[in-house]
Amino acid sequence: MQNRIYITILMLALFLAACKKDFLDRTPETSISEAEFWKTQNDLQLYVNNFYTAFPSTIGAFGTIGPYGLDADDGSDNMITMSVNGNMNGVRTIPSSGGGWAYGDWSTLRNINYFMVNYNKVNASWDNQKTYVGEALFFRAWFYFSKLRQFGDLPWVNKPLDITSGELKTPRLSRAVIVDSIMNDLDRAVQYLPSKASAQASRVNKQVAQLFQARIALFEGTWEKYHAGTAFGVNGSDGTKFLQKAATVSADLIANPGGYALVATPGTDGYWRIFNQVNYSSNTEVMLWRQYDLNINGGHYWHRYTNTGAGRGLTKNLVDYYLCTDGNPITGNALYQGDATLLNVVKNRDPRMAQTIYINDGNHIVTNNRPNGAAPNIFDVPTFSAPNEQKPATGYQVYKGHDPDYNQQQDRGTSGYIIFRFAEALLIYAEAKAELGTISQNDLDLSVNKLRARVGMPNMLLAAITADPKWEFPALSPVINEVRRERRVELACEGYRKDDIFRWAAADELIVGWKPKGAKLAQWTGVVDSKYLTSYPVDENGYIELFKTNLATGYKFNLLRDYLSPIPTDQMVLNPDIKQNPGWQ
Repeated sequence: MQNRIYITILMLALFLAACKKDFLDRTPETSISEAEFWKTQNDLQLYVNNFYTAFPSTIGAFGTIGPYGLDADDGSDNMITMSVNGNMNGVRTIPSSGGGWAYGDWSTLRNINYFMVNYNKVNASWDNQKTYVGEALFFRAWFYFSKLRQFGDLPWVNKPLDITSGELKTPRLSRAVIVDSIMNDLDRAVQYLPSKASAQASRVNKQVAQLFQARIALFEGTWEKYHAGTAFGVNGSDGTKFLQKAATVSADLIANPGGYALVATPGTDGYWRIFNQVNYSSNTEVMLWRQYDLNINGGHYWHRYTNTGAGRGLTKNLVDYYLCTDGNPITGNALYQGDATLLNVVKNRDPRMAQTIYINDGNHIVTNNRPNGAAPNIFDVPTFSAPNEQKPATGYQVYKGHDPDYNQQQDRGTSGYIIFRFAEALLIYAEAKAELGTISQNDLDLSVNKLRARVGMPNMLLAAITADPKWEFPALSPVINEVRRERRVELACEGYRKDDIFRWAAADELIVGWKPKGAKLAQWTGVVDSKYLTSYPVDENGYIELFKTNLATGYKFNLLRDYLSPIPTDQMVLNPDIKQNPGWQ
């Protein structure tokens, strides 16, 4: 059975914890009596269950569309929201407190470390303990990777944190040391965790830990490579050892997937259907997911937004990066039909684009299963008339992740939240090998070409890559550019793009001075009431430019500062050993 996260885990943990005198609601040192806890294997599972709340959920949250809006919400060149993203525009300031570094932000780590020093008190064999130890190590890595992406250098704490003793009053260690420690945790997690076939369906397993380890290794390897020589880099390191780790771990996962594999994407909507399922139990590609149940957790509200524009929109920049069906870029390609209409944009293009944005081809369903046998509502034009939090920001409405079921749209939905999918392993492997300069045609056939083949796109041929005058990174090799393109297209709207831009140190190429554009507005003149279209400015070529006024010179990302977040000022006072991040002084 497919690995999934039931929200019921937390509910069960809270119920059982009540029988244990509400131990999870208290501080670990005082709440868990040795006489009443750490007795059985069940106690280990009960404790570890609560770590699963670290995964994203969006329960009860309005205005979100789960992972399919993160490229806009976090800030990237893939998507925008209806307002300018502050992270990309360099307008953040140093917070006086909080900001992700306050003592309370370290409480999860404290609980994980408390488990690590107490699990062996349980009367159970190592074989019955190691799975839960592996899970705890996985979640310590999850915690630290989140902090690393935000702050870079960190204190490494591997014992229960006592906030009264000033445990955080220690210098930050180099990010490379932190990632070494994360790798060590995940090496052990991979060793201790059962494979998919023997793991409980609702829990992290060996293959999930491998994918996460490869993700972190690729992140750090490319970060150190492309930030080398800057204030964000690591002295004496070019990231090679982490790139090698990413390649090795992802190669092992691909060779020994434990039952995971890409799913077929037949027809004109097979790829789209990966992302809107209620139950992924039989889906071999989705390795870990969060399940929603209206009777237990209340579900989510995504599809009250995905049936209009979700207050977001894909950019022309992303749309232009999809290849034509001959495997070549649009520049100078006779297959490219221009941008005059949505139908023209997707014609003769990578089929994933037409399954990522709404187009008026008569097949993109807004709502079906309507009451009283009413006919399905089929997409015709973008919903420019919707309120700001629901309308499209660019004319390119996000279709990926949309569930057309009427019942999903009325109040609360239950489509699953994908956290890990196997496609990422293929992309990590290809990129790591390309960055190391050791990629071969066989490597491409094991990775990128499997993703292309399942949607009917031609293989990437290492010896015959067509030069693209609009490559994002012309100073880099053709294969690195094309592997990055494949990653961008396959993972579009899934929340990876900001991290990619940051780890590639690519804000200078992609963000600074950039003005997000959308679709040609004129195609809807006379079709949509002009009073709705007038709120969408256009550039000199007629493309929607939502931020034409307030981004007159493009984004003002600060290359000397904005790759990392600032440490709040109160923590600088409490701990003089914690130095501020570059550019925030």
